[in-house]
Amino acid sequence: MHILRQLILVLIVAAGGLYLWVAYVPQSRPLLDKLGLLDLLGVEMPETEAAPSGAGWSGGGAAKVVTEEAEERAIADRITAIGDGRALRSVTVRSNAVGVITDLTLASGQRVEAGTVIARLEDEAEQIAVEQAQLRLDEARKEEERVKQLQTRGAVTEVRLSETENAVRSAELGLREAEFNLSQREVVAPISGWVGIIDISQGDRVNSQDILATITDRSEILIDFRVPERVIGKIAEGQGVDVTPLGLRNTTLKGEIATIDTVVDRASRTLLVRGKVRNADDRLRAGMAFSVSLSFPGETLLSIAPLSVQWSSDGPFVWVVRDGKAQKVEVTIEQRNSDSVLVKSDDLAAGDAVVTEGVQTLRDGAEVLPVGPQETANAVANPVRKDAL
Repeated sequence: MHILRQLILVLIVAAGGLYLWVAYVPQSRPLLDKLGLLDLLGVEMPETEAAPSGAGWSGGGAAKVVTEEAEERAIADRITAIGDGRALRSVTVRSNAVGVITDLTLASGQRVEAGTVIARLEDEAEQIAVEQAQLRLDEARKEEERVKQLQTRGAVTEVRLSETENAVRSAELGLREAEFNLSQREVVAPISGWVGIIDISQGDRVNSQDILATITDRSEILIDFRVPERVIGKIAEGQGVDVTPLGLRNTTLKGEIATIDTVVDRASRTLLVRGKVRNADDRLRAGMAFSVSLSFPGETLLSIAPLSVQWSSDGPFVWVVRDGKAQKVEVTIEQRNSDSVLVKSDDLAAGDAVVTEGVQTLRDGAEVLPVGPQETANAVANPVRKDAL
């Protein structure tokens, strides 16, 4: 009794496996029909699948397949690098003189324009020096004028006239020096930009070369990054780049290459490149890290559907329909994309019909019938049964 139950169980499993084979491998039906197994399972052989003797492989008839044409597409050569950002210009403002700050017009974080006086030092002594130099110049000019009048009467010599002219020139230089010393008591913004955090206030005493503030022009951000030496011949100044701040992952900006270095680093075999990106909304800051992406047009390859690629012991291949028969064509995969695979092959050309569905039962030289995707799906999912008629 135990052996009988096992035998019945084996027969049930075999019958179920045979039925699934018939349901999901339509190309097997002509062969099973000749063996009489379709009648045993109660499955009707559709007339469209019946084939004359000797057709197809093993008497199976033409296999229904879905095809797509191979297309030409340029391979994308894309590189990504991490770069450090810095401002277009950044100037550290220092004091050129020693003194007490009497007027401070800038504050941390504010924007200043070039030429704006941002601080003044005590300048009483320098103003006095300017007035004294002006008096000496006025006296020297009066003396020069008097000597010139006497010369017209022959009362003075050429030597005396030359001495007065030199005295005027010396007084002019003295006035220029006094005015320069007075100008050094004012600290002027050399560029337009944003002021960083300052640590000085009105009344502080500063020495020469003390740092007063840092002014940064961040209207554009410069990004230094490195590219491998294999793309040196493909990059050029003005070429567009995609820039993504690492702190703002959802933000992608358009920039361009500003400068290319002339020497390849021997240790890393990379070349230093400087890009720039506009900072119109002032979201970027100097010192931020950026991901920089560059795309280069590559060679033209054949594009096929990912489902069409099959594998054997010899490597990847595809089935191509030629003269109504399936032909096995070996390919070399160059790049995988989400919607396509770029390949190379000596036996595949643009416009060839490549099988994407129905590849499971194909053999080299087998007859095939290209159909639409819906027709093959219906043929697999809905086998005709005798008891349904």
